[in-house]
Amino acid sequence: MCGIVGIYDKGNINAANGAYYGLVALQHRGQESAGIAINNDGIITCYKDMGYVNEVFDDKILSLLKGDMAIGHVRYSTSGASFAANAQPILIKFKNGNLAMAHNGNLVNAEALREQLEDQGMIFSTTTDSEVIAALIARNYKGDIVNAIQDTMDMVKGSYALVIMTVDKLIAVRDGYGLRPLVIGKLDDGYALASESCALDTLGAEFMRDVKPGEIIVIDKDGMKSIQSSITIPKKGCLFEYIYFARPDSIIDGISMYKARENAGKILASEQPAIADTVISVPDSGTPAAIGYANQSGIPYSVGLIKNRYVGRTFIQPTQSMRELGVKLKLNPLKGNIKGKRVVMVDDSIVRGTTSRKIVKALRDAGATEVHVRVASPPVIHSCHYGIDTPTTEELVGAINPLEKIRKYIGADSLGYLSLKGLLASVDSDGEGYCTACLNGEYPIPLDCRR
Repeated sequence: MCGIVGIYDKGNINAANGAYYGLVALQHRGQESAGIAINNDGIITCYKDMGYVNEVFDDKILSLLKGDMAIGHVRYSTSGASFAANAQPILIKFKNGNLAMAHNGNLVNAEALREQLEDQGMIFSTTTDSEVIAALIARNYKGDIVNAIQDTMDMVKGSYALVIMTVDKLIAVRDGYGLRPLVIGKLDDGYALASESCALDTLGAEFMRDVKPGEIIVIDKDGMKSIQSSITIPKKGCLFEYIYFARPDSIIDGISMYKARENAGKILASEQPAIADTVISVPDSGTPAAIGYANQSGIPYSVGLIKNRYVGRTFIQPTQSMRELGVKLKLNPLKGNIKGKRVVMVDDSIVRGTTSRKIVKALRDAGATEVHVRVASPPVIHSCHYGIDTPTTEELVGAINPLEKIRKYIGADSLGYLSLKGLLASVDSDGEGYCTACLNGEYPIPLDCRR
């Protein structure tokens, strides 16, 4: 799960500034590296490094990135190791031109495609599947960039939202299933592209719409043009965006993230009631669900955990030891609201279980007499192959343990999950339009195409 932005602001040579602020708004989607590529009169250059956006870029660097077109990327690695060479955007130079590309998603047939390209003499400088996409576009280019992208879309299997910059065009691409989000906004003199609408809000761009599944958006001096894929496949947006990843102030495919999470909390209260004195959340992604749970149950909501805003998201830290240290630094119980009380702790999800275990212990140490854990999603029981960092079932506490064993492991007095039916109801779906692979094993893209 990475964050991508694109800026086309004709006549404004500070497009990199817009990309910077867009990336800051999307920092929650990736904390390992950040990069911006800029187009200055057809010359494309790129600056990227490991770290947060405000660590990689300062005023001096941004002042050197002049141009009216830019793309940006914040990375959380699901394919390729976490080091500087794998940072994005990717810059590709080829016989007939050059392009920069930023990718959010994960290909399932990247290894097979890489081997084919290497057999044909292609040399790769990274270990990412993103470079495979860029290399295919370059190889397929015969004078028409849209045709090259369409030919590449026919070859790659998996999830992808792309922003691509050529010498004269800014292009957005979304996979046919719509697994990864991508939105379009209108600037005064141009357009903005972003993984989430919250980035458009930061930029002062007017939200226009989502890029449709299978759609290619081309922005140039003549305006914006849409090319829709002729392939018709059912939309399968990632439900984990709604559960956890996207910011609550974002709207994806017409659904408010905050409202969906609040609805999930209300349904959770009906499905998994508890007798308690207070409802608290695991901030921040669990807060809307906790408010919904409190409103539906009638149990008062209170702040029970204080979050250190300067610590990143523990789930997307690259190693388990970093995740565990991050939990201790990140959350601290508010003892005055906890001591002597029966507490319902609402979280958005439980993936590995280690975070929940440490938080429950911290609440007991703060004086909670009972801790009832309620989860606003079903157990994650299958690995994701489309961009979420759950590569093996051995890492998924819900895949290898029954409910009672999970309850004992995290130390809760009771444990209740939202049903899949309830989760789908929270986004007003009866099962259509969403990928539920991590929750029930129904993969929309066959995994047998990996080789």
